[in-house]
Amino acid sequence: MTILCRQMADAMLTVKDEEGKQVFPTGGTRVLAYPAPHYAVADGGAAGLAAGGAGDYAFVYLNVRMGRGRSEATQQRAGQILLEVAKAFFAPVMAQRHIGITLQIDVGAEVFDAKHSNIHPLFNKA
Repeated sequence: MTILCRQMADAMLTVKDEEGKQVFPTGGTRVLAYPAPHYAVADGGAAGLAAGGAGDYAFVYLNVRMGRGRSEATQQRAGQILLEVAKAFFAPVMAQRHIGITLQIDVGAEVFDAKHSNIHPLFNKA
């Protein structure tokens, strides 16, 4: 998962808006992954077994939070870029078992959005 996180972060840094500006600030780009200790997927594996598979399903849920102010086209471009990274990463797994990939981008009004960092100055050199 560390490799996927790095690939997603690297891809995020390549996303540009219509004016060619970087969408995700380098110092603010963060990707994390954690397992869900409890879950259920589809029918529990019956259809997978019937299709000749192992009968165990896997899934990954990717959620991107993007600050307001980006155009719909920029949001779609970011989603497509990140989906392609995820599809390429999971292609070997999908060749061996059934897996679902969901990528969702949330943009919304933050109730509270404060940031405190000494990382941004590393990348904000004019």
